[in-house]
Parts: sequence; structure tokens; C-alpha cells
Amino acid sequence: MEPGTALDPLDLKLLQALQLDGRAPFSRIAQVLGVSDQTVARRYRGLRTRARLKVLGVTDEHRLGRSSWIVRLRCTPDVAEQLAGALARRPDTSYVSLNSGGTEVMCTMKPRSREARDELLFDRLQRTPRVTSVSAHCVLHPFYGGALGWLNKADALSPEEEAALRPPPVTATAGPVGLDADDEALLDVLRHDGRATLTELQAATGQSESMVKRRLERLRSTGVLYFDVQHDAELLGHEVEAMLWLTVAPASLASVGRVLAEHPQVPFAAAVTGQANILAATLHRDAGDLYTYLSEKIGALEGVQSVETALTLRRVKQLSYEPRPNR
Repeated sequence: MEPGTALDPLDLKLLQALQLDGRAPFSRIAQVLGVSDQTVARRYRGLRTRARLKVLGVTDEHRLGRSSWIVRLRCTPDVAEQLAGALARRPDTSYVSLNSGGTEVMCTMKPRSREARDELLFDRLQRTPRVTSVSAHCVLHPFYGGALGWLNKADALSPEEEAALRPPPVTATAGPVGLDADDEALLDVLRHDGRATLTELQAATGQSESMVKRRLERLRSTGVLYFDVQHDAELLGHEVEAMLWLTVAPASLASVGRVLAEHPQVPFAAAVTGQANILAATLHRDAGDLYTYLSEKIGALEGVQSVETALTLRRVKQLSYEPRPNR
């Protein structure tokens, strides 16, 4: 159970089970996987140490009528880490990373209002010393990501196990879903611990247990709330992470996006605004694997006119932020 130890098939099954349903009881997971409740609980505790596993509640901004943005900041190397840390501490950012030799910071931004977006993009970042450029790209259409992550492509579970663990489908709504203060209080707790018990949610929000249950069911059934598994990619054999900015002919956007969504290397792909109109995050065993993927998979896609590749040097924030210890 030492940090860095490779994961075995049962670990992978548990990770994929939690990606399917982050709040699935250990008893249900154990029954489907054919092991004891105690085994699942012990493996879960071990993965929290070995793989820095966290299950976190995430909101689907599209279902709330909001937009998500990908922000790229070019800066001098001496301020990159400080800038990334400042962005990571903001509650409206996720997936903050240091890229391209430490001269680029990239983050996903989920502003709650146009005012909050403009305050960050047009005021605060533009006045930050030693930031040489800022570009913001609105996410127009996701092809893969959100409730679906790389673990959904891990093939650790059998089709029968997946079917038994998959939660009920999301119900379509006519328009954006509205949230009240009690919804927001509940979501705030789940953003930090997606597996918080009903008792913990009740104590943290001041709501009754029955109210917590009803609100959880509504938020999940409408697709506003889903659960994502945060973990170290290296333990799954992914030593190289890259962001691919693809310039694609408009007529090929949909077809290229659909193909990318099927690639096992892609945990996220979306159409975005800007000259490069598709962004894909990719995971690879090593640099040679990335080369093969670019030359054989991306190079074969009709409509792709150019590709910019930026290596991810370090994730500063995945969904939650944990500052690096001082050395």
C-alpha cells in the first residue's frame, strides 16, 4: 500500500465504479464486484493515500444556463507558479495547470455571472505583472468530459458490472435549472467531499435528512450535479499529459469531435472559440506514445488543418486545490 505502487484490477474496478456513481454505497459496489464490504472500504482508504483519490461533487454549468471558459495565460517563468496558485485558490476555477516549459498557465473558469467573468478577464488578469498575454476560449460544445471521464474508458468493469452500478439516467429539462440558497449550501459541501454522509450533509447545511435526500435526488436527476473521481494519472500509466489545440474546418467540427470522444487517450474534448476551435486533453504512456497518437490518430482525421501541442508539466488544481508543501 505504499504511494506509487501500481494499481491492481480490483483497484481499477473500484475507481471505475466510483466514476459511474460517486455516491454508490460500499455494500452495493462490493455486491457487484463479488467482494466484501470491508474489502471495498479498505481499498478505498488505500487509494486515498496511494492515488490521492477524492470523489467530488461537480456542477454542470450548461444545465444552469452558464458558460465555461478555458483561459491561457502566457507569463514569465518566475511568476508562473504564483499565478497558478492564485487561480487555483479561486472557487470559480478548476483544472489549473502549468504548461509549455513553465511559461503558460491554463485553467478552466466557471464564472457565475458576466460581471465575475469580466472582472477576472478584463481587469485582474490584464493588470497582473509579468503576464504577457491572456486568451479566453468559451466552451461551445463538449464532445467528451463532464460526467464522463477517462475512467469510463478504463474497461476495468464488465458490461454487466457497469450496468449494475450505473445510476438512473438524467432527465432532460426545458430550460436552465434554478438553484436556491439551500441547494447552494448542499453543493458547497459536496464540492469538497462528494461522499459526505447524509448526517454530515444535514449538519453542514442545517437541513433535515429528508430535505437533503430530496434535494440530492433533484440535483442529480436534472444533471446539475454529478460526481467526478480525482486521482493521480501516473499510477494508471499516464506519464505524459498534453493539451491539443486543433484548428479544424467548420464542416468537420462535429465529425472530428465525435472521433476524439471515442479515443481512449482523450478524457476531455470540446469545441471552443478561437482560431484553434477544438481543444482535447490527452493522456499517454510516454513521449513516443504521444508522437504515435499525433501522427497516426490525429493525422488521419479529415478536416484537421493544424495542431498545437502543449505538454502539461504539472496539475496545480484538478477539481480541488492542495498547495504543494514547502521544501
